[in-house]
Amino acid sequence: MIGCLCLHGFTGSPYEVQPVTDYIRDHTDWLLSVPTYPGHGEKLKLRGITHKLWIDEAESAFLELRKKSDTVYILGFSMGGMIGGYLASKYGCDKLILLSASAYYMNPSQMVKDIKEMVVKGMQGNLKDDELYQRYRKKFLETPLRATFEFRKLVKTLKPSFQTIHAPTLIVQGESDGLVPRKSAEYLYKTIPAQKKKICYLKESKHMICHDVEKDQLIEEVFQFLMEQS
Repeated sequence: MIGCLCLHGFTGSPYEVQPVTDYIRDHTDWLLSVPTYPGHGEKLKLRGITHKLWIDEAESAFLELRKKSDTVYILGFSMGGMIGGYLASKYGCDKLILLSASAYYMNPSQMVKDIKEMVVKGMQGNLKDDELYQRYRKKFLETPLRATFEFRKLVKTLKPSFQTIHAPTLIVQGESDGLVPRKSAEYLYKTIPAQKKKICYLKESKHMICHDVEKDQLIEEVFQFLMEQS
């Protein structure tokens, strides 16, 4: 049995990776595990929650999946990519996929472009119909500052793990991402010592890469990588 652990990002939920997980469910008989970290989900309750609890939840899901699977793949989006890399380093896995993984975060030049775009949409009265904008707005309003510090602690703590990852690795990065810059993907590619590794850039995609305009290309890259013989 093949098991696939799919990890969402900071302040997110399984929705963030749902297009990929839905495709895998529809085209394989694999066992999927898509945990939700404490305080996360559609209703955020992050006050008093530490980054260690997020890691523990993902680790528990991984260990449970490993009991039931002969082969284990890990797919992580954004912060989930950092946690996925940590698990791949600590326990090993058969393949690792990092989507917009946040080894570095905040891309000022792209954020300026995104803000200008939102201003234009706002003047046209279209922001209320923009699902991704509404989700980001909700996250911003419901995320305590302390939770952001916990996210930063997590990145700092887990970053060294990538120096000992030997599983075949696919890194996918949106070039129009305002939260995670291109240098994050470049850093991960240079740092991970795996013999087999690949980096893929999606020119038009922003941070929510699984839901953006190139999601079909993303799904194709991910599925092809997972189906390749090691």
